[in-house]
Amino acid sequence: MRIKPKSPREALQPEPAPAPPPRSRHVRNPFVILVNMVISLAVFALAAVGAALYFGKQKFEEPGPLTSEQTVVVSAGAGLSGITDRLAARGIIKDTWFDDLVFNLGVRFYKNATRLKAGEYAFAPGVSMHEVMSDLVEGNAVIHSVTIPEGWTTAQVLERIRAHPVLTGEIVEVPGEGELLPETYTFNRGTARQEVLDQMTAAQEKLLAEVWDRRVSDLPIQSPEELVILASIVEKETARADERPRVAGVFVNRLNRGMRLQSDPTILYGLFGGEAWLTDRSAITQSQLRAENAYNTYQIDALPPGPIGNPGRAAMEAVANPSRTRDLFFVADGTGGHVFAETYEQHQVNVRKWREIERERRQAERDRAAEEATGN
Repeated sequence: MRIKPKSPREALQPEPAPAPPPRSRHVRNPFVILVNMVISLAVFALAAVGAALYFGKQKFEEPGPLTSEQTVVVSAGAGLSGITDRLAARGIIKDTWFDDLVFNLGVRFYKNATRLKAGEYAFAPGVSMHEVMSDLVEGNAVIHSVTIPEGWTTAQVLERIRAHPVLTGEIVEVPGEGELLPETYTFNRGTARQEVLDQMTAAQEKLLAEVWDRRVSDLPIQSPEELVILASIVEKETARADERPRVAGVFVNRLNRGMRLQSDPTILYGLFGGEAWLTDRSAITQSQLRAENAYNTYQIDALPPGPIGNPGRAAMEAVANPSRTRDLFFVADGTGGHVFAETYEQHQVNVRKWREIERERRQAERDRAAEEATGN
């Protein structure tokens, strides 16, 4: 069967393309465009801040430029900017605007801008900004010290405190004799001299109260002040810890019997006060022994009117709990210690031995001086 072809007018024509959809009203809205821009900028800003925090944290915690130990003094009231400048000047952080900024922002990020403490700080090579901040916040400053030997007079103590190069300020209130506790005291650079003395006074008051409460009941002393007086004499008589209770026992026995204490150091204190031991006054002359002296225990029947120095813990405890002996006398034995006796006759024998030792020492010194003079 044959199909009859259509006429040209009846040929297939392509269908027309559909019209494009109308543009959305939202795309053309300026507000939407602005919102999109703001969001994009916010995302970019967050990314930038995140990157800055990351690299800033890395910089804050990485080893610093310091190549050798360095000390820096942070004064009170310096402020964060002042501290930053001082750290940069000492090479602890790099002296660039960027490093200054990182340190400042890092300290503020940790909320430590107002917590940095004054003091003298020693920083090791390679110390990081974070470690510097931690030391300043925790106050890990360089610690200085002063040591006060047991038995020193207040005049000797004041001389040492005034000469200390790290302490500052004048001494306003001078403590009385026997009111300071000999110890080693620590402090930061810039501490006031009066503050250290106040610390010594408070320590002595606290210790004396404790020792007085632990004393034996039959002591011939009536107050904590008298305990300090006797302890100061014990302190001057012997530097050996093992002898202090026995020396204290001798003086307690003498007081119980109404005997004079006859302690040589009391003569010196009565004549020269607290400056008696600022120079060598080891030898006591007969004229000094006979001179009128309120502290001279060869002349007075009881304790002197006040301490002759600042006794330490061991001397005060020795007086509070003295050795239980019958000893009434003691004299040097030539070895740095003493030999004790119960009777005057025994004591005289010991004194003769000591004088012989002294004669031999003086002769040895003369012989040595003669040899040096002749060049042998």
